[in-house]
Amino acid sequence: MADPIVFSGTVEWSGENPGISLKENPDGPFVTLASFFRVVLSPHGRGHALVLLQSPQDRAPPAERANLCLTDNEAMARYLVTEFVSNFGAWKGVPGLAGLTYRKLDSVEAGGDAAKNYSETLRAGDMTVKLEWNGLGKPFCFALPPDKSATGRHHMPSLFVGCTDARVSVNGRVLPGKPIPREVAGNRISTAMLAFSETWIRV
Repeated sequence: MADPIVFSGTVEWSGENPGISLKENPDGPFVTLASFFRVVLSPHGRGHALVLLQSPQDRAPPAERANLCLTDNEAMARYLVTEFVSNFGAWKGVPGLAGLTYRKLDSVEAGGDAAKNYSETLRAGDMTVKLEWNGLGKPFCFALPPDKSATGRHHMPSLFVGCTDARVSVNGRVLPGKPIPREVAGNRISTAMLAFSETWIRV
């Protein structure tokens, strides 16, 4: 029997973290950023959080383009934003992340089959946000070592599913941008992907 693969360190959180990062121009800045969390274990318990930057380059945008975090566990959400999201490649140093407004999440519902398409629909008061991933590719599983992870301090075993197209809508208004190609663990995907079975282990 083969020896098990054991990751030394402390499990800090585990769950799902699909994301959508969109550009209008492949060489330009990201114009829409969305990172969704369905957390089953963390120092602050379980919960959901959507970090949505409708104006990533603007710390204080107009209300209709607000940068938001919708969550049913604010302590957990603030922890994820501070320790993890702020280190993600597309998010690092983005002004909009510093001006987040936290809103209570009323409900969240997953849709699709995760084979061809997938969605998450979130409701917070009078706001409905829908994340959609289409043209899903073949799932692949990998583990980033700490020096290759976003934080530089964590192992990150995960299952990813890439997609060819994705969009974010707020109350039916589609936010700008398209995903752009990128490579992860030798797989050609895009800046929009599903990330399931994701665990961050601090070394």
